[in-house]
Amino acid sequence: MNAESGRAAIGVTGLAVMGRNLARNLARHGYPVAVHNRSPARTRALIDEHGTEGTFVAAESMDDFVASLSRPRAIIVMVKAGEPTDAVIGELVPLLSEGDIVVDCGNAHYTDTRRREAALRAQGLHFVGCGVSGGEVGALLGPSIMPGGSAQSYDTLGPIFESIAARVDDTPCCVHIGPDGAGHFVKMVHNGIEYADMQLIAEAYDLLRAGLEATPAEIAKIFRAWNDGELESFLIEITGDVLSQIDDATGRPFVDIVLDEAEQKGTGRWTVQSALDLGIPITGIAEATFARALSGHADQRQPARAAFGSDVSSLGVDDDDAFVEDVRRALYASKVVAYGQGFDQIVAGSNEYGWDIDPGGLATIWRGGCIIRARFLNRIREAYDGGSPPSLLVAPFFADVIRSGIDSWRRVVSQAALAGIPTPAFSSSLAYYDGLRRDRLPAALLQGLRDNFGAHTYKRVDRQGSFHVEWAGDKKEHEA
Repeated sequence: MNAESGRAAIGVTGLAVMGRNLARNLARHGYPVAVHNRSPARTRALIDEHGTEGTFVAAESMDDFVASLSRPRAIIVMVKAGEPTDAVIGELVPLLSEGDIVVDCGNAHYTDTRRREAALRAQGLHFVGCGVSGGEVGALLGPSIMPGGSAQSYDTLGPIFESIAARVDDTPCCVHIGPDGAGHFVKMVHNGIEYADMQLIAEAYDLLRAGLEATPAEIAKIFRAWNDGELESFLIEITGDVLSQIDDATGRPFVDIVLDEAEQKGTGRWTVQSALDLGIPITGIAEATFARALSGHADQRQPARAAFGSDVSSLGVDDDDAFVEDVRRALYASKVVAYGQGFDQIVAGSNEYGWDIDPGGLATIWRGGCIIRARFLNRIREAYDGGSPPSLLVAPFFADVIRSGIDSWRRVVSQAALAGIPTPAFSSSLAYYDGLRRDRLPAALLQGLRDNFGAHTYKRVDRQGSFHVEWAGDKKEHEA
């Protein structure tokens, strides 16, 4: 499978499901695509099964792969994040020429992307950390694409990526995010929002099942009805599919035969760690991440069930329709918090690293292709197009959503707590809203305690400056 020099417009190395489907997407759009995989059998399988979809230039060696590309070379790397990515880059770089572009379309940590971008830039090469959302179907049919890197690299990549991306209102779901690690940072936060969104959906399902004593199939109908309204989104849509699925082996609802231990690949954890570094409260995302971690601790959950029992009290639902509407409104309000917190983190990261990210542009490209695509992203775009709201929650449209849902939100969280049903994402999102709107927070006491044991000082409400009380002495205040 030797490649013919200069035939391919773009290359893909790493042909697992995502890489394979991206290569097919590119070929279907008329781009001659060089393809390579560490295992040549996977390359041959792609050509055998899909070679008629477009022009593929297959290569067994990295030398032949690079030689098959026209200059400036553009190479997409689709391998496991971390050391495997570094290994591929290390193999590629000696074969490249000044101005060539290496694109990492995996879920890399943005700090790794910043390191790699700086290293390749020093060698006259462009390195692009590019978020791709939409899963294997999106990769093939049109994902949401979030490329970072230099503006010069986007001059080459932009027309290609925009042509293969999903489109909404004839607008491609792809935009240049910003320099160095901006693309992977945004994709990381996107995945954090995805964690919160799924946890909120799971909590809504749990409440509906307990409160209505309904079957999964009956709850699927509720989610499908919700998907016809304000909550329309990809995740709500597929929730109906999952809940209506019947297991072939047992005849039971599919959701009842799945082990209740959620896994994670790290992007949610990275999002929370980054938010802590930036000082941004993303409580809904954090609780969703911790809920997954808790689900996996079977060694603790089983003894806790033995010690305390696992029964829950009745939710006391008298009016099924009213309860369903309460859960819907609580879900909507909590989703607003999750997205608002995620956008706060993106703005903070952009300011920290000088990326100049356009939040409204992100809402635009997330409307199609990606996992968190939802109807209300249009409203998020409008909120940021109209200025820079200090919080998405206070933008007029979303403030109305919160106001109309607050009573339902409080009822749902209260009922769940009394019944012993965990709703960490609903509850933390409500607490965030209450903390955000509170006139005085107990942080005043925290500062007093910090000053008492550590002389950390405090500020006053009535004059400027920092102050300290001599707690171990005469308890007199002086300016620090």
